[in-house]
Amino acid sequence: MLSHIPQAALDADPNVKLAKDIIGNCVHCGVCLSRCPTYAVKHEENDSPRGRIFLMKDMYEKGGAPDAKTVEHLDRCLTCLACEAICPSGVEYSKLIAHGREYVEEHYKRPLFQRAVRELLIRLIPNARLFRLAIFGGRLGRPFRGLFSGTLRAMLDMVPTTPLPAPSPVDRPQTFLPAPEGGKAVKPRKRVALLNGCVQTVLDTAINEATIRLLQRHGVEVVVAAGSGCCGAPAEHMGDEAQALPLVKANIDAWLREADGPNGLDAIVINTSGCGTSIKAYGHALRLDPEWADKAARVSAMARDITEFMVEIGLEKPTTPTGLRVVYHSACSMQHGQRIVNQPKDLLREAGFTVLDVPEGYLCCGSAGTYNLLQPEIANELKERKLRNIRSVDAQIAASGNIGCMTQLASEVGLPFVHTVELLDWATGGPEPAALKGQKLAAE
Repeated sequence: MLSHIPQAALDADPNVKLAKDIIGNCVHCGVCLSRCPTYAVKHEENDSPRGRIFLMKDMYEKGGAPDAKTVEHLDRCLTCLACEAICPSGVEYSKLIAHGREYVEEHYKRPLFQRAVRELLIRLIPNARLFRLAIFGGRLGRPFRGLFSGTLRAMLDMVPTTPLPAPSPVDRPQTFLPAPEGGKAVKPRKRVALLNGCVQTVLDTAINEATIRLLQRHGVEVVVAAGSGCCGAPAEHMGDEAQALPLVKANIDAWLREADGPNGLDAIVINTSGCGTSIKAYGHALRLDPEWADKAARVSAMARDITEFMVEIGLEKPTTPTGLRVVYHSACSMQHGQRIVNQPKDLLREAGFTVLDVPEGYLCCGSAGTYNLLQPEIANELKERKLRNIRSVDAQIAASGNIGCMTQLASEVGLPFVHTVELLDWATGGPEPAALKGQKLAAE
């Protein structure tokens, strides 16, 4: 796609130069439209990747503040990256939309309510104590949710109705040694840092607990590094680089202290695919910063989804007979963002499960980080479509590798919904996942 971005803008910002190059790779073929969830819902060109690329081209060419229409259509993008995964021209849409959003936040003044909601989410999500407090407040307001609409209604609808788990001791900074064999200590095969995340330390502490048990059982030493925390994705997805980068840099420092220490690190293991996609992009995000570029690239190179890492070291033979039918929902950040498609399903099969695919599996469920709160109408349409597709499969359990998708779907899917790592942990000697207890599931 030919663009006429002023030379002064290109000289002033290397990111604008990169945007011009990416825009130039788009040939307007329209292949991306077949995979775009917002285009599937809205059937409007400006709500497709091709349309948004044109809008960003126009935004950079004109300079200054973008118009409200451009902002609306960029906001509607889920950043699912299905378009990037299928693009025959290799258009790096993820980098383009990331900078496009940063440009919007720098030049466009949002209405007060939008600014307040976005600031609230950016501050709440990374802080477990504030997040728990917000959920408590949301429960008080939930009976009155019918009085609200839009984002406020979506926030109240998303408040969990079941009790939150107590904070887990495994989420505090510490080191977990490999499980002993025959009462004797085992020399670690590998040493990894675990990102314990922010949302799941509040909503589902069992995920990190299962991850640590699984790794220990496979001879891996696990460290929860002091100073590590939120990956920065919530702020990054909203274009707020100023609030994302301190979180990114804190993680880089925390993990490199471990990597450069006496015991080193073999990998940084992540069990939330949305976070994994962001961490693998640290190198790109800080490539222009001479102080941080090399350090960020090192961290990105060490990042592994838990299923990637388990494939690398090999899964032990299952000790718990399962034989259950699992429908596997591949999060967009997993299959499109990280291009991890087969590893989770292969591991589940090795663990003794029958794995079933979701029809239209490429299509986003509507969660997309905070999207289901900021764009509830589109998110709900996508959720209903995903729920219909999951229910159409004759499964006994649903599984995914992303807490956001689980939160979006679990309460309405009609099946026990668990994290992939919980099933792998159970099959290799761990406890039965809490969501399966009391369920009458007959193994095949």
